[in-house]
Amino acid sequence: MRYTFRQLEYFIAAGETGSITLASERINISQPSISTAISHLEQELGVQLFVRHHAQGLSLTPAGRTLLREAKRVIEQAEALYTVASEAGDQVRGQLTVGCLVTLAPMVLPELTHSFTSAFPATQIRHAENNQERLLEGLRRAEIDIALTYDLQIPDGISFAPLASLPAHVVVGESHPFARQTAVSLRELAGEPLVMLDLPLSREYFLALFMKEGLEPTIAMRSAYPDVVRTMVANGYGYTLANVRPRSDLALDGRRVVRVRLAGEHRPMRIGTATLSQLAKSRLVTAFETHCRAFVSDAYIPGMVAPDTERRVRKG
Repeated sequence: MRYTFRQLEYFIAAGETGSITLASERINISQPSISTAISHLEQELGVQLFVRHHAQGLSLTPAGRTLLREAKRVIEQAEALYTVASEAGDQVRGQLTVGCLVTLAPMVLPELTHSFTSAFPATQIRHAENNQERLLEGLRRAEIDIALTYDLQIPDGISFAPLASLPAHVVVGESHPFARQTAVSLRELAGEPLVMLDLPLSREYFLALFMKEGLEPTIAMRSAYPDVVRTMVANGYGYTLANVRPRSDLALDGRRVVRVRLAGEHRPMRIGTATLSQLAKSRLVTAFETHCRAFVSDAYIPGMVAPDTERRVRKG
């Protein structure tokens, strides 16, 4: 064999991004190195992997598409050797693919990943951020080893271990009349413009809060991107409902938002780890689960204001 795993990784990056430039940015390797690796693979395997488009990137040839699938399988099998070695010995090592709900990922993943890889230097974590439906599908397909998500419609075959509860709350711009209230009811909110976080299962959760009380919200805008929702709210387009509690009260444009308690008793969302029930947990997955239990609870959540902290402030 006169090609290397590294060359296969460069080929995979170029194939998935469709660009030498984007592949270079993705894996932090120089463009000439990636081009050289692809040329070497084409020469060694005797096939053309890409059609080069001047100033418009790359397109995989039919042979390139087939080889991309096989190359990914080879890399996954090679990485699995670390897990096998970890199981055989005492050291936790290998690569772990961690899925995370997009609303949680910016706050939770950076600190959680850094603390885990610092505790276990022989490990690597690959992130896969997505909505709830895609995360559960990724677990079923074994594309994700473990997911950090909510307890929303967890199906049979998926094991969910709760870590912390996040009650729903109201988010408004600082000039909104509700910003000066200590709590707001769903009845007060029903007639106000709602900027809806339009993600699968999340939107059903928020709509169900109104339905339970025989109310219907006035949906003014929708977005699948939490930062867009937050910035629209900060600019006075309406209110939104949320469960995550970022430590910063600023939207991306620098305008301030205010978090207001949602009056009444409502089902909270619970953050937890999800794994495929039928799959035996490796030492690596078990170590990450244990790490999550140590770092995520009602008393502390990376990147967020924890529920217990909020309760103490309110009582004080």
